[in-house]
Amino acid sequence: MNKKTQRFWEIDAVRGIAVVLMIVYHILFDLNFLNIFSLPLHNLFFRLFLYPIGTLFLLVVGISLVFSYKQYIQKQNQKPPFSKYLKRGAILFFVGLLITLLTWIYPHDGFIVFGVIHCIGISIILSYPFISKPNISLLLGSFFVILGIYFSMITISNPYFFWIGLKTTSFYTLDYFPLLPWFGVVLIGLFLGQKIYPKLLLKYRTQQHIPTAFMPISFIGRYSLIIYLVHQPILFGLLFILFS
Repeated sequence: MNKKTQRFWEIDAVRGIAVVLMIVYHILFDLNFLNIFSLPLHNLFFRLFLYPIGTLFLLVVGISLVFSYKQYIQKQNQKPPFSKYLKRGAILFFVGLLITLLTWIYPHDGFIVFGVIHCIGISIILSYPFISKPNISLLLGSFFVILGIYFSMITISNPYFFWIGLKTTSFYTLDYFPLLPWFGVVLIGLFLGQKIYPKLLLKYRTQQHIPTAFMPISFIGRYSLIIYLVHQPILFGLLFILFS
């Protein structure tokens, strides 16, 4: 039987696909990190596998921000306050800092400095002025993506600009999503959210059922944050026990 939802099951499904791909990548990463198998994770093949995962996650962040923005207007008849996004982004960034602390304790070698949760938290805060401006979001997002790609090809001596994508030759982290280019991907997601889901379609979509075939992957996408937080310790622990 189909399950009625007030969520957007298709976006949960896309997020769920990204979660599954992320888990597959992390299994490969853990196998390499624990020296169980030697895998060239920095070559072009694995990068082409990794970058679409991050792109899906960050595009969905932007699209979801548009949904929450429009739904708030429909319910309250006014724009949501900036404090709503400031609070949400700050909580996620704090979660990111906890991840930094935990990975500094263990495995310590190459702990997470500015990972995807840090990036999402800051991006939510920075996105607020652009949610209702799709064309500006697209132009600025595209510029940030191009600038971020350029930043990824250069190194600097100052170690304090890693968060925007400028890093030193010795910089290393287990998970790295600097604001450039990834905030640009969120901005492009804002554009897609505004263009794919205009007001009438937005209202229509909230009244739909989840197709039975998409229930499992949509369920995974609905709880993506929880899965993100718990899956890696579980995977790492299981592989360590099995192969130690």
